[in-house]
Amino acid sequence: MEKTARKIQMVDLKTQYEKIKTEVDTAISNVINNTAFINGPEVKAFQADLEKYLSVKHVIPCANGTDALQIAMMALDLKPGDEVITANFTYVATAEVIALLKLTPVLVECNPDTFTIDPAAIEKAITPKTKAIVSVHLYGQCADMDKIMDIAKKHNLYVIEDVAQAIGAEYTSADGKTHKGGTIGTVGCTSFFPSKNLGCYGDGGALYTNDDKLAARIRMIANHGQSVQYIHDDIGVNSRLDSLQAAVLRIKLKQLDSYATARNNAAAYYDKAFANNPKIKTPARAKNSTHVFHQYTLVLNGVDRNKLREHLATKDIPAMIYYPLPLHHQKAYHNPLFKDENFPITIHLCKNVISLPMHTELDESTLKYITDSVLEFVN
Repeated sequence: MEKTARKIQMVDLKTQYEKIKTEVDTAISNVINNTAFINGPEVKAFQADLEKYLSVKHVIPCANGTDALQIAMMALDLKPGDEVITANFTYVATAEVIALLKLTPVLVECNPDTFTIDPAAIEKAITPKTKAIVSVHLYGQCADMDKIMDIAKKHNLYVIEDVAQAIGAEYTSADGKTHKGGTIGTVGCTSFFPSKNLGCYGDGGALYTNDDKLAARIRMIANHGQSVQYIHDDIGVNSRLDSLQAAVLRIKLKQLDSYATARNNAAAYYDKAFANNPKIKTPARAKNSTHVFHQYTLVLNGVDRNKLREHLATKDIPAMIYYPLPLHHQKAYHNPLFKDENFPITIHLCKNVISLPMHTELDESTLKYITDSVLEFVN
């Protein structure tokens, strides 16, 4: 088994940058020369480009994905004590913002195949205090939005789509219409953290919506609660995407679909290598969503995960655990109402998932080295 020449990364941003270096360097230099660092032309141009790509009326850039979630909940005028339903199997930011605003996070189970939030669990968790659902599009594919939107309509709830891991994924509704993830619910929220499928070279985020009134309120809240300078109609925050990051994102947005193709090609190689192995469950594809593979996550069966990671580390292959603990096991979000017996799938996943390197620059020799190394241990 021959080791690859280039160091294997979970996400190889350096090689990706080298392929677009001339464009990126020129764009950054132009921003510096123009000195329009905040709300400059590049921010407005990126906003317009992303609106066109997503086929959505309004994109409002902000400082990061966590801010996007917070601003969304503020703009929807959620009040302390309101309940917001979200997945137990997700990154902490989703619940963090709910708690930060003194709302009540209600954690529910996930789908055993796609790992996205389970609509049946959402419906069971609804109470008179429920005001919103945060649907996390996990690992690169959309949750079951038809069912989630039906539930939201039935109970008059807002739907916030957390699409930080699935930008570019397409969801086909029961009526045959196709939508980009994040454009189906009340408001979509995304992150441009460098390792994301559309990542900048620092922090960044955005919200998107087709609701004109909500978009205006989001813009106001993201800008200190002002729609006119020095006139503050609401309590807001200071959350901006800077022009340097927007310049980078404009270039990478043009590559986003080809990046998804590269990730899917890598995923197909992994799938084939691990097919029919009883100790490895490869990622399932949702029937109504494309997958953009932010992560390629296996579920192990009867394999010592820690020892597998140690084995891979000896071969200079990184592997990550997304996520090692359910949110209800985190001290900050402990609630006696959340009992382990209500989350068998989430707990099983937390104990058995492992994510392999997944990015746009994986070549066949690297994929072979990774898969051979996994199978060497598992078999």
